[in-house]
This record gives sequence, structure tokens and C-alpha cells, in this order.
Amino acid sequence: MPHLAINPSVIYRELAGEVVLLNLQSGVYYGLDEVGSRVWQLLTQSRGVDDVCATLLDEYDVSAEALRADVERLVGELSEKGLVIVESGDHH
Repeated sequence: MPHLAINPSVIYRELAGEVVLLNLQSGVYYGLDEVGSRVWQLLTQSRGVDDVCATLLDEYDVSAEALRADVERLVGELSEKGLVIVESGDHH
């Protein structure tokens, strides 16, 4: 399972319950809604999509499949924009 790391060039601020991300290296600016902000908060605390999904399942009334799809889509967007780094987790 891949691990996620926040790009060291990214700064973030929480404003009125939403998180704004800025990649200082590329100048990419990205705003997250309330749920996306919660995902980001969890990503800064742990490194795995599994951990994030498990926590969010306890907090939101949503199916595990729908939640995972949403989290993976957001992580994909953040990765494309260089805001998070997806690291291979194939080290056993």
C-alpha cells in the first residue's frame, strides 16, 4: 500500500473550517472544502489512505466504497498538483 507524504514545499492554513494549500516551489494554490480539509488534516497526522478512510468512516455516514473512492480521487488530485508525494509501499 503506498504511503503519502506532504510535499515539504507546501504550506497550508485553515480559514473558516476550510484549508488553503500553497506549493511555494510551483506556485500552485489549492482550496479544500470541509471534507477535503478533514482528509488533509488526517494526511498530516498519518501516512496511509487506509488510516484516513478508517477514521472518516467513524465520522461520516457514508459507505466504505464511496469514501475510499472520494479519498483516492482527492489524493490523486493533490499528487498531480505536487502537494502530496505518493511513496511506494512495497518494502517488506
